[in-house]
Amino acid sequence: MIQGPPAEVKTLKHKNWVKISHWVVTASFMALLFSGFVIFMCHPRLYWGEVGNALTPAILELPVSKNYKHGGWEKSVAFFPGTSNAAISSIRTFEIYNQNGWGRSLHFLVAWVLVFTGLVYMLAAIFTGHLKKNLAPTSQELTAPVIRKDVVNHLKMRIPPATKGPQYGLLQKSTYLFVIFFLMPVIVMTGLTMSPAITAAYPFLTTMFFGAQSARTIHFFASGLLVLFVIIHVVMVIRSGFIKQMKAMI
Repeated sequence: MIQGPPAEVKTLKHKNWVKISHWVVTASFMALLFSGFVIFMCHPRLYWGEVGNALTPAILELPVSKNYKHGGWEKSVAFFPGTSNAAISSIRTFEIYNQNGWGRSLHFLVAWVLVFTGLVYMLAAIFTGHLKKNLAPTSQELTAPVIRKDVVNHLKMRIPPATKGPQYGLLQKSTYLFVIFFLMPVIVMTGLTMSPAITAAYPFLTTMFFGAQSARTIHFFASGLLVLFVIIHVVMVIRSGFIKQMKAMI
């Protein structure tokens, strides 16, 4: 009997469309993370509901710029001098940090690159069978012993060596599906909800996410989960064989 080639030789590398979309999404994510952080530095406070500003209570405030706990405001003054019943305002006690313009422009531009690439990846994964073959857990994997074993192996950092193809474990598959079909759509939709032009045309978005400020808060934490995923992903790549993993993806 003629024996076939070793298992490592049999395994396929990633498809070209997987490689291209992977690196386009990676570059887009890094640009979004940078520009998003710049935007957040302008107002490092999070609220819940429809409105929120520096004069209303925040559910979370992070010390990421000098706009953090600015120390107070001057007393309220009439907007128009010489009037007593006109709208009043408050003057900041310092010059606010603001790089909002270019940050928002870059963020919104790169977001469309990410959305387009993500849609292409999702459609290709469905129609080429990549989703069913490589990402969808099988019935044999969805059993208590397999789940327990995979969780224990990851907790103890028992990471199997890399092959040259997409042979994913149960936790890896589940994480990818969570990111692709839940986390990314939530990030995109909450991002759109923060745009007044979008919500004017599609007001149901504001209702879905409990207000524009709630959408911003959800967007922030969803982005944080995505950053955590990237960190763990990179660690797993290094632990399982960085050179082999990179060769498979390039």
